[in-house]
Amino acid sequence: MNSFDILKIAANALNGKKAKDINAVKVEELTVLCEYFLICTANSSTQIRALTDEVEEKLEQAGLRPHHIEGKASGWIVLDYGSVVIHIFGRGEREFYALDKMWADAEIVDIENILEEAMGD
Repeated sequence: MNSFDILKIAANALNGKKAKDINAVKVEELTVLCEYFLICTANSSTQIRALTDEVEEKLEQAGLRPHHIEGKASGWIVLDYGSVVIHIFGRGEREFYALDKMWADAEIVDIENILEEAMGD
């Protein structure tokens, strides 16, 4: 499975559980960490956990498990799938850490196209 497929599955999982402000950026030209960051906001700690569980479940159904998970007891959970790193933030944490601004030089991925493609599959 390639990185873009992982991104599509995760983005659709987040969207299905009503994540807010879902953004994807292609960072492979800027860092060796991964190819994509997928960033979203949750409205509560309960939704953070639900989004995390949904992404893990959908990617596990595709045969993938995260290499690492960080922040299970905080307002910012990071799911590391190697080439795709997923950041699930509470609203305050997303504003404070401002990853979107930090990676502003990265190529923005059109999430709407990802969601439409996945629905059409």
